[in-house]
Amino acid sequence: MPNAESLSNVPFKVVGIQSERAGPRLIVLGAVHGNEICGPRAIERVRSEFESKKLNLLRGSVSFVPITNTKAYELVRREGDRNLNRNLGPTQHPQDFEDHIANALCPMLAEHDVLLDLHSFHSPGEPFAMLGPANNTGTLQPFALAAQEEALAVRLGPRRLVEGWLETYADGVVARVQRAAQSDDPRTARARLLNTDPRYGIGTTEYMRSAGGMAITLECGQHDDPAGPNVAHRAILNTMAHLGMIDVAAPAPRADIEVLRLIHVTDRLNPGDTFVKPWASFDPVQAGELIGHRHDGTVVTAQGDGFIVFPNTKAMPGNEWFYFARRSDRSLNLA
Repeated sequence: MPNAESLSNVPFKVVGIQSERAGPRLIVLGAVHGNEICGPRAIERVRSEFESKKLNLLRGSVSFVPITNTKAYELVRREGDRNLNRNLGPTQHPQDFEDHIANALCPMLAEHDVLLDLHSFHSPGEPFAMLGPANNTGTLQPFALAAQEEALAVRLGPRRLVEGWLETYADGVVARVQRAAQSDDPRTARARLLNTDPRYGIGTTEYMRSAGGMAITLECGQHDDPAGPNVAHRAILNTMAHLGMIDVAAPAPRADIEVLRLIHVTDRLNPGDTFVKPWASFDPVQAGELIGHRHDGTVVTAQGDGFIVFPNTKAMPGNEWFYFARRSDRSLNLA
């Protein structure tokens, strides 16, 4: 749990619960994107269960941040000035509201061991969790806690896990840099500066791993799905139970886990870019299948057999339109 000094001038509310016994330091985030309400609702429910003594913290500490991006939440939209879950890191010269959030949030993440970040998505689809990389000593995202992160992910509730986030973004940045060199529109200068930054793919979980912790992004379903807050609530309880923080039986791993790997991100380039049908996350596609049309009539097709992920009919030009994923052969730690 962050100390009192670290909470001064923080642009969001933090509710901390501390046990007298040492243990894991967990942080749970809601509304990193302001129009994703499952996190705030689930966190408030868990808070009330602690207040009523239905739940008791046996060891460690937990910090709840019900509404991380307060400006976006008040505006009932994904972002305030920009996407908080991209280019996340402290900066000496904040230029937008999300920079101020990052300057408070990043040191707080570094004070914890485990992050559960609760999200939802635009299109229909079942809940899933975003998993970090396998253990590695590379330069993009070195990591040494893959087994522990996998063991938590398979106990959160959803059956589907998705990996390959940051590698996909690195490839996407290359394409954006090439397009940015061809554009001189001053109205999009700030957006181009951000989404062509090599750190563009770094959000809360990537930053948490870089600070020595482990982290899971849980996508709890479509934004307005009434089941979303229940998915988030279950995941919070399962996380604390798995970590031995509450007097609740530890959840068993799901036996039907499916792992997909993101392969490619396709950006929307023009407001006239349209899908051929209302795609849902994890709709299967076959190689060459028609997905959409560019504004000039150019066809956009599937690059292979796989799945559509995060199709966004409202994507701003220059930002992610949809992802393509394939089945992963990653072997998970269930212990």
